[in-house]
Amino acid sequence: MPPVKAEDLVVHAVKEQFAGLDYCITSPPPWITTVLVGFQHYLVMLGTTVLIATIIVPLMGGGHAEKAIVIQTILFLSGINTLLQVHFGTRLPAVMSGSYTYIYPAVAIILSPRYALLIDPLERFVFTMRSLQGALIIAGVFQAVVGFFGIWRVFIRFLSPLAAVPFVTLTGLGLFFFAFPGVTKCIEVGLPALVLLVIFAEYASHVFAKGSFVFSRCAVLVTVVIIWIYAEILTAAGAYNERGPVTQFSCRADRSGIIQGSPWVRFPYPFQWGYPIFCFQDCFAMLAASFASLIESTGTLIAVSRYSGATFCPPSVFSRGIGWEGISIILDGMCGTLTGTAASVENAGLLAVTRVGSRRVIKISALFMIFFSLFAKFGAVLASIPLPIFAALYCVLFAYSAGAGFSLLQYCNLNSLRTKFILSISLFLGLSIPQYFRVYEMFFGFGPVHTHSVAVRELDAVDEINSIKLSHPHLSSSYLPLQFNVMVNVIFSSPATVAAILAYLLDCTHLYWEASVKKDRGWFWWEKFKSYKYDGRSEEFYRLPYGLSRYFPSL
Repeated sequence: MPPVKAEDLVVHAVKEQFAGLDYCITSPPPWITTVLVGFQHYLVMLGTTVLIATIIVPLMGGGHAEKAIVIQTILFLSGINTLLQVHFGTRLPAVMSGSYTYIYPAVAIILSPRYALLIDPLERFVFTMRSLQGALIIAGVFQAVVGFFGIWRVFIRFLSPLAAVPFVTLTGLGLFFFAFPGVTKCIEVGLPALVLLVIFAEYASHVFAKGSFVFSRCAVLVTVVIIWIYAEILTAAGAYNERGPVTQFSCRADRSGIIQGSPWVRFPYPFQWGYPIFCFQDCFAMLAASFASLIESTGTLIAVSRYSGATFCPPSVFSRGIGWEGISIILDGMCGTLTGTAASVENAGLLAVTRVGSRRVIKISALFMIFFSLFAKFGAVLASIPLPIFAALYCVLFAYSAGAGFSLLQYCNLNSLRTKFILSISLFLGLSIPQYFRVYEMFFGFGPVHTHSVAVRELDAVDEINSIKLSHPHLSSSYLPLQFNVMVNVIFSSPATVAAILAYLLDCTHLYWEASVKKDRGWFWWEKFKSYKYDGRSEEFYRLPYGLSRYFPSL
């Protein structure tokens, strides 16, 4: 072998801005690229929207019509919330969509004994929807206060790259149970989709020509079209006629019921299901989900800033974005979207797949969401894509989002035992503790935190409902103390939240007095971004439009 050259042994240079993009946050691509990539962002978030409605609406007593209206409402609010975040929030190219974190407290509210005597499914759906609306409004107020009053700015100001690595990474890796397990629900559809996406995005785009429009920019779209046609052929050929109902629901391309239940044109409006019901136990449950979602959104926004070619987001801008996310959740509660809004993890991964981090692309994607929500019948056609296809896409997109966390290791000293300890313990327990909570609930039907008083008090609540015939619903709700259990279970079922708590506390307390710690944790690389005015690039990437920075200056 020839001798190794000295220049080949030089370590890789640290990059404050990701250089592997073709279009960064401020450089819009040509319009045809903008439209097609924006449509793919809409397509990717559509899978999460349909999955959330598919899980929750049947538990509430809703049918195909209610499911279609909920999907339409989520899409409409996602478009509005994305435009708000891109224009007035962090200004990062982040898609704001429904969050999986809110599913747990939503189900807890839906299964509350308060609704035990509501026999009519539609009546039960409306009452549970109104309860979810009230809880979401309070959760949104919480995030708005945390953001606009600068509380989250304090958290970001003491955040180092070392502490950010675990929870940014687990923001993507923590969703593993929504990815390949969803593929296996229809392996003959999901697995080909996964293989094709990897071939198109990571091999064909480099073999034919780097930056190939079809294979690099539109890999997701081409994969979905091919596999969707393949699924339609299998359905028409009768491949699933003798299969069980679960397999038919996952594999068949005509079983979603969304097309039949969707109106041609419909405009979502506030309080379309009635005025919200505020129950303080429900609100506490949603507050826990709001806190976990707040941390997960922070991790996703850091990943988005990386994949959009921007610098680290200043704390004041982060806090501003969280405040607008709170406004978005309030709008969700007013219109009835089942879950709150958070930055979309899968769309952060799509920035890396397409190598397009432009802000304009996300604006076009938001317009697609609004258009297909208003003309619901057209949007329902796309929403009927089998869910295993979306799960296959998420295998790649969640992984890319997790990769943004690994890229922050470039700032840290990996030869330090302190660094290894904080990274390893927060990543390990960030996966292990939520897995324990999930497995425990799967076996016993409730989480590890389950006070015995809850079961007794819930039975008392049912007796109370029976005795007063729902004539005083505010009295029956006062007999439901359960939500302390839900709060703890929600927080510790979130891998990113567990990892963030551990990494942040350990990084701020363990050997903090030693002189080398600041350098080892990468503190100096982000210190210049901790104030908005220290680095000129912050003004370039994060200033408010329309001259609003003069009236709402960032610190």
